[in-house]
Amino acid sequence: MGRFRVNETDVITPDVISLGCRLNIAESEKLRAMLPDDENIVVVNSCAVTNEAVRQTRQAIRKARRARPDARLIVTGCAADIERDQLSDMPEVDGLIANETKLDPRAWNLPSDNAPLAPTKTRAFIAVQNGCDHACTFCIIPQGRGRSRSLTIAQVLHEVEQHLELGAREVVLTGVDVTSWGHDLPETPPLGALVGAILERFRDLPRLRMSSLDGIEIDDALFELFASEARLMPHLHLSLQHGHDLILKRMKRRHLRGDAVDLVQRLKALRPDIAIGADLIAGFPTETQEHHEANLSIIRELDIVHAHIFPFSPREGTPAARMPQHDRTLIKARAAELRAAAAETRTAWLDSLVGEPLRVLAEGDASGYSENYARVTLPDGTARGSIITVTPERHQEGLLQ
Repeated sequence: MGRFRVNETDVITPDVISLGCRLNIAESEKLRAMLPDDENIVVVNSCAVTNEAVRQTRQAIRKARRARPDARLIVTGCAADIERDQLSDMPEVDGLIANETKLDPRAWNLPSDNAPLAPTKTRAFIAVQNGCDHACTFCIIPQGRGRSRSLTIAQVLHEVEQHLELGAREVVLTGVDVTSWGHDLPETPPLGALVGAILERFRDLPRLRMSSLDGIEIDDALFELFASEARLMPHLHLSLQHGHDLILKRMKRRHLRGDAVDLVQRLKALRPDIAIGADLIAGFPTETQEHHEANLSIIRELDIVHAHIFPFSPREGTPAARMPQHDRTLIKARAAELRAAAAETRTAWLDSLVGEPLRVLAEGDASGYSENYARVTLPDGTARGSIITVTPERHQEGLLQ
């Protein structure tokens, strides 16, 4: 989340508060770069993926108003579309900007040449795709992001080039449904074509990382790059959602458990160091104890070390909200069990990395991420943006040291 700040000369500067996904984070960085330095404005880039996300959005709005009572407070992001009436009724809010136009300078009454490029960071997040054409029964996001639409390869290459010129050392490709990239472009190129083009064009790019992917749509070219290209980071985060086939069908997902197992087994056979992450939902409507046990077991079977666990939260307007619901106490208990299982696999993974040399990209806080996305502390004086080899001796609270 962005920080509220006043500079040393007491001139109020723009601030952007980001909630939710990596795509929102990437867009927030662009908003910060686009807004004039002397603008007394606070922007809440909201999230609406769950009821809890909407609650946090409202909380962030109130906190922003208390911290910056004289600022103009604007809300954008998914909740600005999906929860438009409720947010516009909040007395703290001065205005809303549609999610689809938030990176258009004209929506902010700015000159159209205020091209939003995020400031220099060690890692550059590039949104290559937006929107979603699927209809998962639990998901409200297509209503806030619209249809799937892709940047062209030329547009992505241009943005990568700009970030590299500004000093980025790692590029992360993001989107709402990244593996649907290209479906709306002429000749429907697969995502592997984009990844291959980036690696071919920028031979001096040290690290390219993918954000969450739909495993069933990983094409052959992308699979081969994951298996063999050292500059494509060994870190695969799957939009998995559940470990039981019946629940996956009721979620209207396009994969089954066996598809995920097969994908991970094939990748690990070719690249044993690849670290697996996944999103999992606890307590989906009609989920039995048997279904929950399958959710627990897939964490161990896939060796998921970067787990994002979400207690199911019904969103009005989705089919899942009309299904028979579980008691919130049961949902929270099942989420806690999933988190405990994920913590076990993560701890074992961190144990396996102790004593192993890791290539780490230095961030600005004396730590950084290894290629497989383990957080590692760095020696004092390590220059931000440098990539160094570190051999950790232990780990504490999830941090290798």
